[in-house]
Amino acid sequence: MKVHSLADLTAVRRALAERAARDAAAREAERVERERRDRERRLFELAVGPVQPLRRHGRVEPARGQVEPLPKQRQRDEAAVMREALSDEFDVETLLHTDELLSYRRPGLGPDVVRRLREGRWSIQRQIDLHGLRTDEAREALGRFIRDSHHLGLRCVRVVHGKGLGSPGRTPVLKGRVLRWLVQKKEVMAFVQARPADGGAGALVVLLRPA
Repeated sequence: MKVHSLADLTAVRRALAERAARDAAAREAERVERERRDRERRLFELAVGPVQPLRRHGRVEPARGQVEPLPKQRQRDEAAVMREALSDEFDVETLLHTDELLSYRRPGLGPDVVRRLREGRWSIQRQIDLHGLRTDEAREALGRFIRDSHHLGLRCVRVVHGKGLGSPGRTPVLKGRVLRWLVQKKEVMAFVQARPADGGAGALVVLLRPA
């Protein structure tokens, strides 16, 4: 750094003094840290006494692969919530509209919502087929399907429950349960019986509320 005046010389001296102060502070900090580590080492030696390294045992340690953690407890908790949240005893009859076809809409929604859903104005974005599932399996699968579809931002899905032709007495047992379960899901705004091309009496088209 070139010095052209007394002011420049003063600035140089100040910069050198500041650098010397920083260096001294750094050295002092290092000294304090060394003393702290020495004190801790001495305290450890006093606490545990003399030690000696273990002899080599000669064993070969097998390589252990990384196990992917599975959130099993969370899955069990969610399944329990599903079972408790969706009741088979829920009275759904008073909430259903049984004009020429079966339909449901949440209070406050106009009939035009159901009409548009029935006319296919909403494109079906995803579906689940509950054929062959036991009641508990179907309940959990449907609850998970509705929740995941809503989280994905989907608005219109199809639930295939079957017509019950293979059930004892040819009675659609699963259909009635699916109606009860859907009405209890807060994500569901409305549903209608599917058009013949979409499954007819064996399926429902469900409108989900916006995510």
